[in-house]
Amino acid sequence: MKLVSIKVLVVAAAAMLAGGYALADSYELPDETAEFRPGPGVELAQTNCTACHSADYINTQPPRMGASFWEAEVKKMKKTYGAPIEDADLKGIADYLSATY
Repeated sequence: MKLVSIKVLVVAAAAMLAGGYALADSYELPDETAEFRPGPGVELAQTNCTACHSADYINTQPPRMGASFWEAEVKKMKKTYGAPIEDADLKGIADYLSATY
């Protein structure tokens, strides 16, 4: 059964590539439409958060959740998702987000 499934996947992938569904060598991202809200620590958030996502993502979070929510979110971004955030920056980012959002 597994052998049949693998053959089906290989045939489907080959058909997609033959039909012009090749992977792009490069692509251009659209212009940014959202901005971080001004406030103390905005540069820290811009530098660290935009390495993985836009300000749009932060704007979709529930409003007025407080420091514990943002501390947990920033830690999750680093530990769970592997965001390249220095440990020394975690609190500053969470402080900015909790005060601003």
